Amino acid sequence: MDIAEIKRNADARMDQSIAAFKNNLTKIRTGRANPALLDSIQVDYYGAMTPLSQVANVSLLDARTISVQPWEKGMGAKIEKAIRESDLGLNPASQGDLIRVPMPPLTEERRKDLTKVVRNAGEDAKVAVRNLRRDANEQAKKLLKDKEIGEDDERRSLDEVQKLTDRVIVEIDKLISAKEAEILAV
Repeated sequence: MDIAEIKRNADARMDQSIAAFKNNLTKIRTGRANPALLDSIQVDYYGAMTPLSQVANVSLLDARTISVQPWEKGMGAKIEKAIRESDLGLNPASQGDLIRVPMPPLTEERRKDLTKVVRNAGEDAKVAVRNLRRDANEQAKKLLKDKEIGEDDERRSLDEVQKLTDRVIVEIDKLISAKEAEILAV
């Protein structure tokens, strides 16, 4: 293993942390409808718990309403029950084959709670990135200890990993700010 490989590995793993954080942000409800909000819902499909997206077509009707179109006629009631029992606080309404999921407006208190949730998720993502930085730095120090690289190379490696970490943390901060603005927008 050399310095370039350590940096590439850290960069790839930090990108994965950002992708995981973005995925977590899509699950946090805002005042606007988003089909990804229902991705975490599991439906009882012939005895097996199956993701909602695999038993129905999920799309937007308008800015505040998600439509769920089951692929099988008998699944409507099960899907409606699964959405109602999820911890998202949604109340689906059935209209024939179509299930409408209106997004209730958020109260000011709920908006503030959601911004705290976003900040905590952001802090978790930053901790994960800092752990990746620590691992990369330990690998560089091990190479120095094993005399595979010199002190200058080790110092350069630590600086490059720190710059990479700073860039990723700035990106996470931007994602947090954008999500908070989206939540607080009335």
